[in-house]
Amino acid sequence: MKIDNYNFAGKKAIVRVDFNVPLDENGNVTDDTRIRGALPTLKKILADGGSLIIMSHMGKPKGKVNPKLSLGQIKDVVAQALGAPVEFAPDCANAADQAAALKPGQVLLLENLRFYPEEEGKPVGIDKADPAYEEAKKAMKVAQKDFAKKLASYADVYVNDAFGTAHRKHASTAVIADYFEPDNKMLGYLMEKEVQAVDNILSNIKRPFTAIMGGSKVSTKIGIIENLMDKVDNLILCGGMTYTFAKAMGGNIGTSICENDKLDLALDIMKKAKEKGVNLVLGTDCVAADAFSNDANTQICSAMDIPEGWEGMDAGPESRKAFADAILPAKTILWNGPAGVFEFEKFTDGSRAIADAIVIATKNGAFSLVGGGDSVACVNKFGLADEVSYVSTGGGALLEAIEGKILPGIAAVK
Repeated sequence: MKIDNYNFAGKKAIVRVDFNVPLDENGNVTDDTRIRGALPTLKKILADGGSLIIMSHMGKPKGKVNPKLSLGQIKDVVAQALGAPVEFAPDCANAADQAAALKPGQVLLLENLRFYPEEEGKPVGIDKADPAYEEAKKAMKVAQKDFAKKLASYADVYVNDAFGTAHRKHASTAVIADYFEPDNKMLGYLMEKEVQAVDNILSNIKRPFTAIMGGSKVSTKIGIIENLMDKVDNLILCGGMTYTFAKAMGGNIGTSICENDKLDLALDIMKKAKEKGVNLVLGTDCVAADAFSNDANTQICSAMDIPEGWEGMDAGPESRKAFADAILPAKTILWNGPAGVFEFEKFTDGSRAIADAIVIATKNGAFSLVGGGDSVACVNKFGLADEVSYVSTGGGALLEAIEGKILPGIAAVK
């Protein structure tokens, strides 16, 4: 069922959103992007004359109650964004009465789902090596179904609008869907947009296709790098993984971050790119620093020859030009992961050069998808989020979708 074709009048809708928003030390929301992202879905339900039960996780409380991760802290921000009062249910497993009392146009926000170990379905407080672990795991799977059934009992219809957790088979993202008829479960607007954006990248490729993979470790991106090898024309690998490649090629990398057990993998990626005719773009120079700090002394040097005691912190001017040369002519662009330690003002130039080139290419007709927490933070920091085609809310979910994996949160509804 498509959300656009569904009339929520007189219905109670339970909606899984991703309100895992950053909070400051006083519990104030510092970035409401994810809340704003869910508004079209939530407002459609209320406008139709439905009532709304909102559920989400926040942080990683590992099945234990942690007041610092309570969704009660964001209740007023959600109410303000929705333009409607929001009630709060401090115990999601015992919210039946509050849910039943909801009238059309009313809203109930459930407490953090991950305060309950049943949400993730993993045994808590028992080691995997323990002989009793397998039995505990089976018992937890039963408990997870019971928890999902309880959540489902609060509503007539289920909407999943949490792309950020679509790769998790949790009670609220996948298991709950089993308790609704096909006509009463659907993806929200945000999810539909995310699925469409991934489809544009994978099935509707306009060439040249340039992918930019950044971040510190090649090991966390290997699946996506290998999947992209068959699809892209240009593959830019930047950020901390640059130095694993440099060392694999015999370079001196000073104290730069490096996965010493992945040197063969780096060489293998280079070989595969050559065999498949992919233009692999690696940073040739870097901004090195004598400390991991915004106040450090810096120098530009070859990525293959970083002095002892210095570490690569950002892409250098030559690398930035090479990146831009691979991005500017592109008609399809995927960016995941920054080119340097962009959190420090001194080391933003590499990521900025990538963002600026993507914006120009987008103006020239490219479809550009930016995804993954750090890349999204980058475009937001530079004020460029509105100048790319699509900014994805999902980090791990986006990567797994692009790797070609089936996402449980989508499969359960479809």
